[in-house]
Amino acid sequence: MSLLTVESYLSLVRVGILMRFGHLRSIHSLLRKQRLLETNGQQSATVERICHAMDLACVFYPKRVLCLQRAAATTLVFRRHGWRAEMVIGTQLVPFRSHAWVELNGVAINDKPYVREMYVPLERC
Repeated sequence: MSLLTVESYLSLVRVGILMRFGHLRSIHSLLRKQRLLETNGQQSATVERICHAMDLACVFYPKRVLCLQRAAATTLVFRRHGWRAEMVIGTQLVPFRSHAWVELNGVAINDKPYVREMYVPLERC
């Protein structure tokens, strides 16, 4: 298991604790406080490597990983590696559903490419 997978797993644990004992505001605050690692344009890990590491971390996580937990943890990892990732929370009215995903430059990177067509963004952080 790579260090990136361990980092992803620990991010899932951290966000999972906030989801269990905190509230959405605490996750929002965590994402707002996470500084972007300054890399002078040289990111330490590729988008594909980070997404793959998060996929593996979700496999090893002892509980079902919800989209909000996964999106928040993925955003944290991306920012630690110099990427300007945003977590997006969106909704669909009929039938009512909500969903969270990660975007880079307006493109969904950890979900289906058409997720933006299915959900109206409510919050970006």
